[in-house]
Amino acid sequence: MRLLQFAFLLALASGFAAILIYITGVSNLYYNRISDEDYEALESLQNAFRKCVSANGLGLEAVSGEDYCQVKINFPKDTVPKWRDPNTGELESLSFDFNLCEAVAAWERVRNSTTILTKEYIDALPNGWEEYAWRRINKGVLLNRCQNKTLCMEKLSLVLPETPPYSPRQFGRCAVIGNSGDLLKTRFGKEIDGYDVVIRENGAPIQNYTDYVGKKSTFRLLNRGSAKALDKVVELDETRKEVLIVKTTIHDIMSKMIQEIPIKNPVYLMLGAAFGSAAKGTGLKALEFALSICDSVDMYGFTVDPGYKEWTRYFSESRKGHTPLHGRAYYHMMECLGVSLEVLSPSELQSSLILGWEINSASL
Repeated sequence: MRLLQFAFLLALASGFAAILIYITGVSNLYYNRISDEDYEALESLQNAFRKCVSANGLGLEAVSGEDYCQVKINFPKDTVPKWRDPNTGELESLSFDFNLCEAVAAWERVRNSTTILTKEYIDALPNGWEEYAWRRINKGVLLNRCQNKTLCMEKLSLVLPETPPYSPRQFGRCAVIGNSGDLLKTRFGKEIDGYDVVIRENGAPIQNYTDYVGKKSTFRLLNRGSAKALDKVVELDETRKEVLIVKTTIHDIMSKMIQEIPIKNPVYLMLGAAFGSAAKGTGLKALEFALSICDSVDMYGFTVDPGYKEWTRYFSESRKGHTPLHGRAYYHMMECLGVSLEVLSPSELQSSLILGWEINSASL
């Protein structure tokens, strides 16, 4: 296994230049412009990726696509999907397409940039206040595209630092904690508390679940609904020191709570490019944020076994609208592109296996 890990690191390092060339303009139309050396690097990258998925993918298989950037991840044929699309009624697929080059390029951008919105960032954009700032304010369209810059600055002032509060690779080992019901089948609490940084999501509770999810919490990523309940969110961490990061917009309700309760936790807005995957949501933004500030990232509570009808949460009833198999395939792709994950599911517990692909991307 260690030899395979080392081989993949070499393939990823040698293939990165070729990936940059591909992403910056070498599409299928211009594919012949790639040198033989770059072509071989891309081939090596995909071969190593397929081996990684096979060795550590819990039965998943990676198959080459139209070129060395395209890949298809397949679940075993005997997998019985039970989740249905609420709009079409169709069962979830057992096969998902991904672009390795786009994923690696997006990952590298995140690793070397800030993911917190700052005044410095808005000022640096061409017409940043008129074209962008108002979009980060709830009902910002009513502000006449921030032509009154002073008013917009006032609206954003509570969540807009002058410069980035965190820098790339500022922290060492980080854990991102998802909400999967699988967490109740483990007792990772002490292990999670041993990380330098722990990142949680939305209103996921800590109290009464510390044996499973730990009690340490450094950052918490919030969607729109959770952000409107900041007064409840701050009570989830008994230390009241969590940094709260909102992935949507500043809302008057938020501002009022921050000022009047008052909420003393730092509150920021998320700035991120996302990875362009259908595996969207707060979990993906939490991963993006972690990659921007941490040397290595482990993820807990992000996978389910084939056959789950819905994404189950460790603290509440099942939640509709998620695509369990697609999410699982996506995070395995990220795992084999350099992100260190803990992939945990009931089938692994039954065989006493915890599979993790320990790749320290900081060495690249």
